Amino acid sequence: MENKLVRGINGNKTIKVAAVYAPEVVEEARRIHQTTPTATAALGRTLMAGLMMAAGMKNQKDSLTIHIDGDGPLGKILVTGKNDGHIKGYVQNPQADHDLKANGKLDVSGIVGSQGVMTVVMDLGLKEPYVGRVSLLSGEIADDFANYFVQSDQVPSAVALGVLVERDRTVKTAGGFIVQMMPGVSDQEVDRVEEAVKKIGSVTDYFKTGKGPEDLIRDLLEGQDPEILESRPIAYACDCSKEKVADSLLSLGYKELEEIQDQDGQAEITCYFCNEAYHFDGEDLKALIEKSKKIDQE
Repeated sequence: MENKLVRGINGNKTIKVAAVYAPEVVEEARRIHQTTPTATAALGRTLMAGLMMAAGMKNQKDSLTIHIDGDGPLGKILVTGKNDGHIKGYVQNPQADHDLKANGKLDVSGIVGSQGVMTVVMDLGLKEPYVGRVSLLSGEIADDFANYFVQSDQVPSAVALGVLVERDRTVKTAGGFIVQMMPGVSDQEVDRVEEAVKKIGSVTDYFKTGKGPEDLIRDLLEGQDPEILESRPIAYACDCSKEKVADSLLSLGYKELEEIQDQDGQAEITCYFCNEAYHFDGEDLKALIEKSKKIDQE
């Protein structure tokens, strides 16, 4: 089944749903960062939430950044993407792991931590980006996003995010959904969704049956005339380049660049998101120093 994101709405236009099926997306993140099973689940859940949130932005140039800073051994989670179906991210300590819960499930909150902050930054092309910040609710990621939507956006929401990891640490399946209640939603419509969420149960078990995200939206909005609004492919993709890394080096200023040249004679910068290494030899650094000096003089 193709990895994709689907968005839908009920007949009364009072309940929005986004659903994602993304095992290849999460597996690519795991492969790049060599995460443990629990770290894979934490990063994967955040990546999928980011895909669904970014899909709701109007323009492809709009960008979304999610920063989760918990008190667990995983450290920071950073995920960023645009409204183009592409997402990327990393965790501070990819080797953090935790014993399984009593029910045999991965203990994501055990490595994320239950104390900390979730920050969401949306750059929508305005003078200043929108910044929403809430305290972590549980560290299980899905609960924390549901809390974010209520506390920061005042939108009652149901969020489910799941990652199933094989014994060899590869990702078997991954998916999730976000259901959001719009103004004018009736108690009866809310009750129907709540019953549907209970009936669906584990989102990873749901996808193991062979059903896709379109089926998930229809099941979540059962009896409410669901309409599929769009379906798009998704991928883990990094847009880094040597030119962009060079721009970041320029921001250091020519004095610091001269120190790097004097001490090391070269520089190698590795992208956090894809582990691509960019090498700058002595001539590269010389050119950057000259460019930095010109910028400083302007």
